[in-house]
Amino acid sequence: MLACSLLAVAVLAGCHSGQNAQTQSPAGQNFKVYKLRGKVVATNAAKGEVTLNHEAIVGFMEAMTMPYQLKDPSILGELHPGDVITADVLVSQDADADVLLDHIVVVAQAKPDYKPTVSYHVPAPGDTVPDFKMRNQDGRAIHLKQFEGKALLITFIYTRCPSAEFCPRVTRNFALVEKQLAASPALYAKTHLLCVSFDPEHDTTERLRAYGATYIGSDARSAFVHWDFAAPEKQLLPEMAQFFDLGMTTEADTTITHTLSTTLIGPDGKVVRFYPGNEWTADQITSDVRQRLGA
Repeated sequence: MLACSLLAVAVLAGCHSGQNAQTQSPAGQNFKVYKLRGKVVATNAAKGEVTLNHEAIVGFMEAMTMPYQLKDPSILGELHPGDVITADVLVSQDADADVLLDHIVVVAQAKPDYKPTVSYHVPAPGDTVPDFKMRNQDGRAIHLKQFEGKALLITFIYTRCPSAEFCPRVTRNFALVEKQLAASPALYAKTHLLCVSFDPEHDTTERLRAYGATYIGSDARSAFVHWDFAAPEKQLLPEMAQFFDLGMTTEADTTITHTLSTTLIGPDGKVVRFYPGNEWTADQITSDVRQRLGA
């Protein structure tokens, strides 16, 4: 896998999502999602296609060279023969069996003069996390540095998310982590959980409190002592999303098409591990926390 430090990462249509996850198009069509990595051979603007020489797509097909229809053909002009990309392959679970390419990320550019409009950072172990500021479910200003000295688990959600396999699944897993950590008072005291909304326009403090209460089981202020739900100011969101490799696009109906991003940050304020997608489990997270804290 190409190291991110070699070049700026160009995100053309969102970013990464969990391997083999389920997603849904704005029109309601169900797709299964696979991960692809390959080199651009050619583009065809008339057909809205890109021909790729790609590696084996786990669970879907072997390595080969073939054309793919783009979900958003308007980005074809930003792809060049020789570019190395990663992308989501959306395979329709409906009768028409459509196969579309989405969330394309250029990880190696064939044209050195090409300048990406957005650079995304994939959190890597040892990366220092910026001191992002936000406001929590109590209306209180919080910032990431205040959690130094503890292991911080941070993920991104929005309360209107319609897909059970995205925000609700991640938050349910956080609820399981919360219970597992609470079973060890010493470990509980050295950890904290944080769900950050990327929809500050709709996710008010009141809404975040109500959302959090459904997973914590209480809306009492004391119930949130170990687990915050917060949102940054709108102008800060792009910077935060870029650091945590969070891709998001607001659709015409105001729903948000997005990727999933979960990160474990150590007591020193540095990344311990990044978990893209929704395939991680509460047991895995708790084990990683224990290992980092030596518990």
